[in-house]
Amino acid sequence: MKPARAALAGLLLATPLSAQGYRLRLDARFQAVSFRGVQLDSVLATDSTSGFAVHCSPGDVYCTYFRPGARLTAAPFVTTADFSGWGFGLRGVSVHATARVGLDAGDAEVWPGTRPAGQLLVGYVEYAAERLTARAGRQVSSSRLGWTGFDGASLTLRAPHRGGGLDFTGYAGWGLARGTALPVTSPALNPLDDFQPRRRQLVAGVEAGWTGAASDARVIYQREVDPGARAFVSERVALSAAARPVPGWTVSGGADYDMAAGWWGSADLSLAYTTRAITASVEARRYRSHFDLWTIWGAFSPVPYTSAKASFSARAFRQLRLHARGERYRFDAAGAETPLVSYERDGSRMELGATLDPASGWILDAGYTRDFGPGAASVGTGASVTYAPARNYRVTLHGSSLDRPLEFRFSESVLKVIGVDGSVDVSERVRLSIAATRYAERRRRPDAAAFDWNQWRLNAGLVLLLARGADLGNLPPAIRRMPGGRSER
Repeated sequence: MKPARAALAGLLLATPLSAQGYRLRLDARFQAVSFRGVQLDSVLATDSTSGFAVHCSPGDVYCTYFRPGARLTAAPFVTTADFSGWGFGLRGVSVHATARVGLDAGDAEVWPGTRPAGQLLVGYVEYAAERLTARAGRQVSSSRLGWTGFDGASLTLRAPHRGGGLDFTGYAGWGLARGTALPVTSPALNPLDDFQPRRRQLVAGVEAGWTGAASDARVIYQREVDPGARAFVSERVALSAAARPVPGWTVSGGADYDMAAGWWGSADLSLAYTTRAITASVEARRYRSHFDLWTIWGAFSPVPYTSAKASFSARAFRQLRLHARGERYRFDAAGAETPLVSYERDGSRMELGATLDPASGWILDAGYTRDFGPGAASVGTGASVTYAPARNYRVTLHGSSLDRPLEFRFSESVLKVIGVDGSVDVSERVRLSIAATRYAERRRRPDAAAFDWNQWRLNAGLVLLLARGADLGNLPPAIRRMPGGRSER
């Protein structure tokens, strides 16, 4: 349960049965973008005067290439509504829904994610008591196996115990596609034509967990089945645990096993140390991509990688905080024979940064990043200056530069970004925001296709909070600062 919804559940249990109320948060954003497109073209294989680097297949009369296309304009307008209602005559019963409407007033097929125009992200009825929570409707389950969306029912039972407690959860329903709020049968998710399932998968899972003052543990089992083919879409099990042997120290880790594919998935083990002045961690990780069995991607045998990374953040003095992060990784051997091509399997990434609070209301932040991996690399710098003398408004000026030499591509990009954004709380329930950003890209190519994608992006936003039956102004400060609370309108 999200922190804001947990706060609402607490309000609900303390509200008389006759009191009805609701909370509606509307977040509307508009963006205007203009950039140059690309167009696929062709030229006779015997013509070498085009000035473009072309691709020619043996025996073809024509060679193909990309040339600068017409300038494209996108104007996406997206509104998200988050609703909670309670007080229906039965203590503990509430309804929750989050929906999004997205339209692009610019050129067709330019801005992604605007089809279909309306999407229901979550929408369910909930009964919440001290030892039991039941939900029915569209839900999202978050676990070590990732985010799983489904239309169905879930039940959570809690058994409090001195110093901790056990919880058991079961859920089942018709699944949504991975990473989206759409069913896998939606026309918007049809890149594979005949490979797309004709019926939605059935999802079922169980979880059991222990939460205590010094340790946590959780085990998860989840399966997805295609009812048309009567075959598994996926079947996985995962285990995670954390221990806090002494104040400030945490040891955590976990692993998942893909029962349908017959191999181990991702696993990690980390050690973290946290105080008011210092935060540090080290982690060893092995990551393997997971694909549903109906997709074609599993046939390419995704190659896992192993990494070791460390992070450190410390307050040098009261107004200055320094942070650093680094990672070294290596992919397993692909098992593919490439006698004429040598390729790298190792990579690394690092980041250095500092945050300075020189005076009340001012925040200065700067950072440097380097990323070198198989096939590509990047080096970047960035900085921002924020002025926020009061809680109800803030202004930020930011700039960055990114240089991307691409090993396997006939190009190199240098991108510079500068922008300004600000927000103001007009009242306790209305927030306005506006931003303007300039992207200046320079392509380094020895042919005529060295066109740029320079562009301006203009943004405007409005957040409106409507409520009845709950005095949001009297919520404790700790609740108002929670994500999704009043301070996060």
